[in-house]
Amino acid sequence: MRRFRRAIVAVLALALVAGAIYAIVAVLQRSETLVTERCVAVVGSESHELATDQAANASLITAISVQRGLPPRAASIALATAMQESRMRNINYGDDAGPDSRGLFQQRPSQGWGTEAQVMDPVYAANAFFDGLVKVPGYESMEITQAAQAVQRSAFPRAYAQHEGMARAFASALTGHSEAALNCELRMPEAAGDPAAVVDELTTVFGTQAATVQGRSVQLDITGTQAWAVAHWAVANAKTLSITQVDVGGRAWNREKRDGWQSSTAPAETVTITVSAPAT
Repeated sequence: MRRFRRAIVAVLALALVAGAIYAIVAVLQRSETLVTERCVAVVGSESHELATDQAANASLITAISVQRGLPPRAASIALATAMQESRMRNINYGDDAGPDSRGLFQQRPSQGWGTEAQVMDPVYAANAFFDGLVKVPGYESMEITQAAQAVQRSAFPRAYAQHEGMARAFASALTGHSEAALNCELRMPEAAGDPAAVVDELTTVFGTQAATVQGRSVQLDITGTQAWAVAHWAVANAKTLSITQVDVGGRAWNREKRDGWQSSTAPAETVTITVSAPAT
């Protein structure tokens, strides 16, 4: 009898321990502070990761290439260049080789790239880079290092090559040529989103969009690569714009679920971007 009682006690103790572990794991999984925020582009067998601010800058650069009607190769060259020059961040300092270099592409006012204020404007800087790139004959078929160097005139021209994989993956996703290829894992927003701000940012980088605001959502009647370009842009900018869900092409990205792109019943011919609600 004593052995039986001891066995029962041991089983109960193990059950209590297992229950406690399960509860702790569940709490940790729900804890926003433990979420590692990041954005990952997966194209084919390649997976590349950027911090959320880097991904947002990558989406801006790529969106401008889409607005200009440039091929995805142009975006790949630009992303590799920006990663090498500034780590894809809009920095306000240069280095010994270019003390007046500034911005995403480390463009130098002393070499005719524009004023310091202009090159610190990411939209201006990206357009200035593409202005230079399209003047390079045959840049579409060049190695990234050759094309980037033709524009930048860097002291380290071969350094651009190390970023080619990342650049190709993010360019393919952000130009819309690879569907459901970009996912950002984020904590939930701390502030309400503003659909008008989403429309303003979309217009800035993609040009005028036929967008309709309905409550907390922005709807765009677009399909194909353009739709996925906008959808991936929205995911890349979800952190700063408090975006909680993106629906496109029968797929949905949900910030809270953190399970990537999943099947959706939303119309295939519409992109819907939803922002967070005000706190109650």
